[in-house]
Amino acid sequence: MIDLSVSRERIDEIDSQIVALFEQRMAVANEVAKYKMETGRKVYDRQREEEKLECLSAMSHGVFNEHAVRELFSQIMSISRKYQYGVLPHTEDVTDFVRVDGIAADSDTKVYYFGAPGSHTQQAMENFFAPRVQGISCQSFQGVMAAVQEGAADYGVLPIENSSTGGITANYDLLLDFRNAIVGQYVMKIDQCLVGLPGVSLKEIRRVYSHPQGLAQCSVYMNEHPDYNGIEYGSTAAAAQKVAEDQDPAQAAIASRRAAKEYGLEVLAEDIQQEKNNCTRFIVIGPKEIYTPVSSKLAMCIELPHKSGSLYRILSHFLYNDLNLTQIESRPIPGRNWEYRFFVDVEGNLDDPAVQNALRGIKEEAAFMRVLGNF
Repeated sequence: MIDLSVSRERIDEIDSQIVALFEQRMAVANEVAKYKMETGRKVYDRQREEEKLECLSAMSHGVFNEHAVRELFSQIMSISRKYQYGVLPHTEDVTDFVRVDGIAADSDTKVYYFGAPGSHTQQAMENFFAPRVQGISCQSFQGVMAAVQEGAADYGVLPIENSSTGGITANYDLLLDFRNAIVGQYVMKIDQCLVGLPGVSLKEIRRVYSHPQGLAQCSVYMNEHPDYNGIEYGSTAAAAQKVAEDQDPAQAAIASRRAAKEYGLEVLAEDIQQEKNNCTRFIVIGPKEIYTPVSSKLAMCIELPHKSGSLYRILSHFLYNDLNLTQIESRPIPGRNWEYRFFVDVEGNLDDPAVQNALRGIKEEAAFMRVLGNF
C-alpha cells in the first residue's frame, strides 16, 4: 500500500521547486519588460505565445497532460503579462476621461428623462439631481441619447437594470451607438400598481397597458387574473396617460402611484410586482467623458477574440488586480453570428493604479474595449 505521508512529502518538495522556478521565470520576465521598455515593443505577442504553448504541450505525455500543460503555461504567461503591464512606463492615458470636482447642475440644467410625466424615471431624475433642474419628458430611449449627444440636453436619465427582470438590453446597445458617457447612477425601489379610472372595479378590467418591463415585473399578478390581457406600451406613465384619455372602464395600466395622481386615476391594486424588494437602476448620461474623485464604479464594453477561453483570460485582469466585478451582461454583435460583446461593471476609480493596470491589459488583449463611464 502507498504511504500517503511519503507521497505528500514528495509533492511538497516538487511544489517548492516549482515556486523557485516560477520566481526565476519572473526575474527573466522583468528583463523582457526592460527590453520592451527600451525598444517600444508591445507586451502581448499573440503569435509568440501560441508557438510557445504548442511546443510545451508537445513535450507532455497523454491527451490530458497536453491540455493541462497548455492551460498551466497560459496562466503563467498571463501572470507575466500582467506584471509587465504594471512595470512598463505609460506615456498614453488608457482613456480620454477627465476628472472633475462634481456633476454640475442648477435650475438652468436641462435633463431629458424616459417616459411621460409621472414615470419612475422622472422620479429617479428628481432624486438624483437634488437641486431643481428642467426635466423634459422623452418617449424613447434613443431620443434621450440623441438629445444629450446633440446638445439639446445637459444630461439624460434612463433605466438600465431591474433587480427582478435583469438588464434593459436596448439601452446597453444604445450606449455604443452614441458617444455619451455614464456620469452617475441612481437605484430606486419600484412599487408597481394597477391603476384605472375612478370608481372602476377589478372585475371590469380586460386590457392592461404597460411598458414590457412593467408587465414582466408583474407577470405573476397577471397570471392570477387570466381575464386581463397585457398589452405592451411605450412606458408605464404613458400607459396611465392612455387610460385617462380613453376613458374606457375596461382599460387599466401598470404604473406608479405618482402616475395615477398625475393623470387623475385611482390605484386599484398596489404593490403587484412579484419581487417585493423590486428595484431599478437608472443611469445618468452626459455628453462629456468625465469622472469625479469619489466615482466608485466603472462601466465598460469588451469584445473578445472568437476563441476558447477568451472571456476567462480577460476577466482574470480584474481578479489579478483585486477588482470586484459587480455585473456582466452579454449582447450579440450585429452582423457576426454567435459572437458577443460584454457589458461589465467593476468597482474602482480611474485614478486607482489597479484599475489603470487592468484596463491596459484588457485594452491590449481584447478585440475592442470602451470605457462607458466612471461614476
